Amino acid sequence: MTNSNMSTDIPSLNRLRAATAKAGAPPFRVGIVIGPGYFPLDMVGVQAVLGTMPGAEIYMVWKTLEPVEGFRGWWTIPTATFSDCPNLDVVAVPMMPPEVQNDAEVVEFVAARGRTARYVIGVCNGVLTLGAAGLLRGKRATISYNSHAILPHYGVTEVVKSGVVADGNVYTAGPSVGSFEAALLVAEQAFGRQAAQLAEFIIEYDPHPPFGTGTAASAGPGVVAKFEGMMADMISLYRAEALKAAALV
Repeated sequence: MTNSNMSTDIPSLNRLRAATAKAGAPPFRVGIVIGPGYFPLDMVGVQAVLGTMPGAEIYMVWKTLEPVEGFRGWWTIPTATFSDCPNLDVVAVPMMPPEVQNDAEVVEFVAARGRTARYVIGVCNGVLTLGAAGLLRGKRATISYNSHAILPHYGVTEVVKSGVVADGNVYTAGPSVGSFEAALLVAEQAFGRQAAQLAEFIIEYDPHPPFGTGTAASAGPGVVAKFEGMMADMISLYRAEALKAAALV
């Protein structure tokens, strides 16, 4: 199946698209796995950065082509299904609710495509899907603050507490801005430093957090405790799945 595109009749957009695409460039296919309740900010950086690369084709992949609601109110129409998605250069997984991430069809798709893709990206707790798919065993990785302790159950040898970690062709990142940073590093590997630098400038990626509370160390114990309470239910479900997987090894 090819991407449906309702913007082909907008001349200015077509000219912009042509400016970012080298004539005759081979397809560079990026599959972003989505599902009910997925977190859009964990995937939008992948779409924004890699969508500027030569030959880029972005696929939003789910079980069906029925619209799904990202958290919250971010309705998305999938452009490919697990069964008809083409071969991918990049597989990317944002955070989704544990009931979705732990779904057997989701894990099987990520496992199969992750073994053949040139690059694999996991963002926030979407990294756990890479673990469930067997793609993190023996690797260094990072993840959202609240799931550091879960990663070793998937065979991760070193848990890095921040930033983006590249180990082989697997890129893992924390939430939100991590999707931009992981995608920029993939762009550099796939297309070279100059292409990645141009992409960084096109989106003017230069975060300026107004409150400086983006890490556990800087947020303070009160904010951290409140966040941990909000996430406790989800984290328990992620952890339970990881423990089951570890028991099978």
